Parts: sequence; C-alpha cells; structure tokens
Amino acid sequence: MEKTYFPLDRMRAETTPFYYYDVKLLDATIDAVKQSSSFPGFHVHYAVKANSNPEILKRIAASGLGADTVSIGEIKAAIDAGFPAPKIVFAGVGKTDQEIAAALEYEIGCFNAESEPEISAIEAIAKSLGKKAPVALRVNPEIDAHTHHYITTGLAENKFGIAMSMLSKAIELCEKSEWIDFKGLHFHIGSQVTDLTPFKILCERINDLQDKYTDLQISSINVGGGLGIDYDDPDGHPIPDFKEYFKIFHENLKLRPGQQVHFELGRAIVAQCGSLITRVTYVKEGVDKKFIIVDGGMTALIRPALYQAHHKIENLTSTSQEEERYDVVGPICESSDTFGTDELLPLTKRGDLIAMRSAGAYGEVMASCYNCRALPGSLFSR
Repeated sequence: MEKTYFPLDRMRAETTPFYYYDVKLLDATIDAVKQSSSFPGFHVHYAVKANSNPEILKRIAASGLGADTVSIGEIKAAIDAGFPAPKIVFAGVGKTDQEIAAALEYEIGCFNAESEPEISAIEAIAKSLGKKAPVALRVNPEIDAHTHHYITTGLAENKFGIAMSMLSKAIELCEKSEWIDFKGLHFHIGSQVTDLTPFKILCERINDLQDKYTDLQISSINVGGGLGIDYDDPDGHPIPDFKEYFKIFHENLKLRPGQQVHFELGRAIVAQCGSLITRVTYVKEGVDKKFIIVDGGMTALIRPALYQAHHKIENLTSTSQEEERYDVVGPICESSDTFGTDELLPLTKRGDLIAMRSAGAYGEVMASCYNCRALPGSLFSR
C-alpha cells in the first residue's frame, strides 16, 4: 500500500478543521479483513462506536460485514446505512428499557447482556412485546490486555461483563426463561491491543469454560475485538496484521461442531484511513519553546487529551528542508489541548496544513461543541 495521498488543492479550499478519509485504504482494509477471516463459521461485525460517519458506515455495510452497536442511536445508524438487522449485535452495560424495546422491534441478531438485572429487564420487555429475545452473555475473562486503563475491559474490577464466578446463575436465568433465546458467550478484553498474546489467553479461557459447561447449548462464541494499529508509522503499517489475528482464534479455539465465532473490530478497520486536517493559526515564540497553534483542538480530536495518546503529526504544505522542534497545540482554553510536544517538523508558518494521522477511529465520532465550536466536517478521497 502506497503512502496516503493528500489532495492539497481540495484541502486548501476546505474550511478547517475537517476529517479526510482515504476510501481506497478503507476498502483495502475491509478486503484484508474478509480474506483473513475466511475460516468456517467466522463472522466479523464492525464496531460502530469507532466511527459512525454515514458514508463510512454505508461502505462497510455494502461489504457484507455485520455491526456491533452500543446504543439505539448506533442501531438506527447501522440500519440506515444498510446493515441487515440480523447482523446487528447490541452490547453495553446500561441499555435502557426504551433501547431494549426498540432493538426487539428491529429484530436485531443478538443482545450481549452484561448483568443479571439486564437479563431480567430483557426478559420482561420481550414478554410484554411477545417477542423472544436472542441473548449472549458477556463474560469477564479476567485477562489483562496491557493497554491504557481507560480501554482495558476484561479485568475483575472493570464495569463490563459477568464475573466467571457468577456465570452459572446468569446462564440459569436465560435457560429457564421462555422469552430468552440463549445464543452463547461474549468476551471483550480491551482496545488497542498490539501484543497478540492476550488473545491466545482468551482462547484458553473460552476453552476452559466450554469444558465446564459441556451440557450447555452454545451456538455462538463472540470474542469481541480490540486489535490495535500502528500510530507511529501509519504509512509503514497501514493495514493491521489481520492474518495473524484471525489465525490465533482458528488455531487455538476448540469449537464444537457448528459453532459460530463472531468478531467485533472497529479501530483496526477505520483508524488508518482517517486524518484530522487542521490549519496553522499562529506560530508562537515562547521563552524556551516554539508553539504551533492549529485551529482544530481537543473538540475535534480528544484522544491526546483523554488517553494521553499520540498521533503522528505531519506538515502537509511546508516545502522547507529546515526542521524545528515545536509543541503542537489547539485553541481550546485547556492546558490538556495539546497534540504533541517537541515535535520535529519542517519549518512551519501561518496557514500551513497540519495532519493528525491515524484519526479515523475515535476521532470524528467523539468530537464535541465545547467552547461553542462547530463540529469538524469530512472530506473523502476520490
């Protein structure tokens, strides 16, 4: 895959900040996912929370992937984009009664339930509507994904999932109910996982659970997502190693005959195709530092402020051979509104276009209007 091409003439004419999406890279990434996951019984769902831009969703839906959602708004967005309802799964620890009822009316493929009270709520609402609810139980496998503590979800102290020690009772609730169609087990250990070892451990945990519940009818095993990307070298590694990722599950999961395996990938599919494009408002001389102040801040891309994350920063328009060190900051009245410190960039001037790379996931979708700022727009490659 060649380096992402930025159409500078088009970009100069756009109001910044905006998100630029390389749809050729997106399509190539989707193709890689489909080819690498072509094992019997493997099904991939796109995690809508990573990026819900309608054009992105339509493109992914047209490819045949399913959708992983965490709100009724995401379910509606997925259906509007063309995802078939039976290919939609609904996760999240706090589903409201209204969301559960609407999802049942849409006849989605599965609820990933995360607690006994939620199971009871789904049962009662399904009964009131006269609809049987397809339910999988999200199990907390107590695996450390070795990622940022905000996006680690599989440890005992996390709010997600049902503890393994409490699983038997949750299964019993589902099995006894005539309004719940028990589908199987769901897992998710965290996000931005780059060391694949935790996924092997997850397979071992699932195998142990399957051995424990030998008499239980489990038609579906959902292993979640979490595969990370290379934020430091997006052009060197534009597409994650999906082949090795899916191979781990194919070789290590001990499946029963006919069992289906579901995956929920988000960041790995869309992150590298998107960049936040900003314009330099000022280059400010400090006592010991130089600051590049851009017109897009944490309201357009919150990951650096929220997760202390770093995106590769590029000056797209400077032709200077000279380089300088800069702190790259936004216009928001918060000290956390900083994209990078001591960044080595070509000599930068007012009006230059700056790209924050690998921003296709958890970028536009998390943008806000704080300080009454407008939401960033979007531009797509041709």
